[in-house]
Amino acid sequence: MDSEVRTYTTGGTEVVLDLTRDVEAFVAGRGDGLLHVFVPHATAGLAILETGAGSDDDLLAALEDLLPADDRWRHRHGSPGHGRSHVMPALVPPYATLPVLAGRLALGTWQSVCLVDLNVDNARREVRFSFLAG
Repeated sequence: MDSEVRTYTTGGTEVVLDLTRDVEAFVAGRGDGLLHVFVPHATAGLAILETGAGSDDDLLAALEDLLPADDRWRHRHGSPGHGRSHVMPALVPPYATLPVLAGRLALGTWQSVCLVDLNVDNARREVRFSFLAG
């Protein structure tokens, strides 16, 4: 297994950050296998979705509807509503496993690999890419 950790800065706003180019570069030329992507944070997740056509903003809006940034959360430190960031990985998991064929991601036409981060208190995120040869 070959593995690499990359660091991303997500900033002070909620974000859906497209990682697809980095993921494609990591698997390029590796042959057939599986790519496992993992975010070792309690307040971030990974989603496979279309970006650039509004779906990324729709995901953030849906998460806001499901997990409002208010004072209902028992986990209370950081910015208002921070507790919702700790619940989000139950809905948007911190991992994804993707097929790789002939050194290329086997994604659908409109699919992208995205980091989802609602935590405005932590702008630095690590993401581990691990390739398991077939």
